Amino acid sequence: MSLPRQLREKSDFDQLPDDVPVSANIADIEEKKGFTNYFMFVIEVKIKGGSRYLIFRRYRQFYALHAKLEERYGAESKNSPFTCTLPMLPGKVYVGAKKEIAENRIPILNAYMKNLLCLPIWVLMDEEVRLFFYHSTFDSEQVPKRLRRLRPRTRRVKSVSLQLPVSDRTAAPRAEALFDFSGTNKLELSFKKGDLIYLLSRINKDWLEGTVHSTTGIFPCAFVKIIKDLPQQEDTVNRVRCYYHEETVSTIRDILVEEDLSSIPLFKDLMKLVRQEFDQDDIVLNYRDLDGDLIRLLSDQDVELMVSQSRRKPAEKRIFPWKLHITHKDDLSVYNTNPGIGAIPTVIATRPL
Repeated sequence: MSLPRQLREKSDFDQLPDDVPVSANIADIEEKKGFTNYFMFVIEVKIKGGSRYLIFRRYRQFYALHAKLEERYGAESKNSPFTCTLPMLPGKVYVGAKKEIAENRIPILNAYMKNLLCLPIWVLMDEEVRLFFYHSTFDSEQVPKRLRRLRPRTRRVKSVSLQLPVSDRTAAPRAEALFDFSGTNKLELSFKKGDLIYLLSRINKDWLEGTVHSTTGIFPCAFVKIIKDLPQQEDTVNRVRCYYHEETVSTIRDILVEEDLSSIPLFKDLMKLVRQEFDQDDIVLNYRDLDGDLIRLLSDQDVELMVSQSRRKPAEKRIFPWKLHITHKDDLSVYNTNPGIGAIPTVIATRPL
């Protein structure tokens, strides 16, 4: 079956619910500092109802989605009576700079998503496809640093200064223009030195969105002096809590990682992250099992068991439910479960980062 003949008829499209994705394009890539540094694709998704939102996906999520679709709907699938010709997905690359690899994948992944969203209804309504394009809590917490391929659209609102009562204008977030600024396109806000600009949102560390003289747009932060800033956004970076055990004292340190709390790290990545953080090579990683005993981590299977057991414990906000206990490689006394013998020191010095 050739791919063009699989495209849905208009009557098929009319039957789709309004929250089904109909188009998706990569707006940019962003480097994240997780258990190991990696790149995410920032994707703008448009749904049938007309709304748009951003999702953040790694290449391995594309790869996992495609593998499941091949198993269910591929030409050689024996698991479903419905089969079709799936679009081609670029294979994994193991050699080369991560950023260059991610950049080169953008046009190929855009074509992949375009063809994927044109497949028959049974593929589009598949749970894996819906979850891939779903705007999750993780996605809503991300703030894109830039959008090179998709400039942020601004809201068309009347001037805030006209909307607010006089008594409330001094309480609104606002800035004073230090220099003239002439926007280079219709999305950018033009203003003169001395203009009072009411702030609507922070696009990224370099650009703001605001309104002046009944016009709304984005502008560079360097051109204004903040009089009253926008409310601080809640920190969205998660933390791995580590207990570093020495002979007489144990210290607590939180390592910041840009990973979802449900992520399961690889053992080698976890080991590398902790060794860099504590600048120690002769250390090992442990976790406390459900009986309170320390268990040494030696493989990916051990990490998966640690994560699985941690799900039974109460979770703390922004902290991974599993905790790492770091000991020296040759110190086996920490594994002695007899009371009073070789116990881990109980003096705790808290030092979160």
